[in-house]
Amino acid sequence: MNETLLTIPRAAKRCSLSRGTLWKYAKRGELKTFLTPGGQYRVHIRDLDAFMQEKGMYPFPSRASREKKILIVDDDRYIRNLFAKVLTGKGYATAVARDGFEAGVKVMGFGPDLVLLDLFMPGMNGFDVCTQIKSDAGTAHIRILIITGFDSSENRERSLRAGADGYLTKPVRQNELIERIEALIGETRDEGRRTRG
Repeated sequence: MNETLLTIPRAAKRCSLSRGTLWKYAKRGELKTFLTPGGQYRVHIRDLDAFMQEKGMYPFPSRASREKKILIVDDDRYIRNLFAKVLTGKGYATAVARDGFEAGVKVMGFGPDLVLLDLFMPGMNGFDVCTQIKSDAGTAHIRILIITGFDSSENRERSLRAGADGYLTKPVRQNELIERIEALIGETRDEGRRTRG
């Protein structure tokens, strides 16, 4: 069998996505596919690897074992790029997501230690993303730091009820962000797992 050409199920398995999710990316033109003469869809492995890199899902094994991973979820491109630049400069591996749907995909594919999560985004909001991550036994250990420009006691309390491990308001000072991140990912993953029950 030609290992450079993958079926949709095999391609999905390679990047830890469901077939349905990968197929959505293909239908939107974000993943290149082609039809065989027999009418079957295939993905070239180099196209899949490029897609994984672009989406922050590529498993860099030499780096992943040493670096803590942070997923930045915000619908503001400037914020995503700024946080990614700052955190990469501090030695963290980063991936970005622009909405709640993409955040769910990245959580499964990228496997972050920490999620920096905006509250108000198109589609699924940050409260729902937080609840979803914390209610799944496979992802409940992931730390979540809410970063919002809409500070209120209600938003703060609702974030903590959803399972957030921390809460900051925009604009965030770089020192404060790094200190909070170091405090959160410095805690043991076992401690996080005790809350799954």
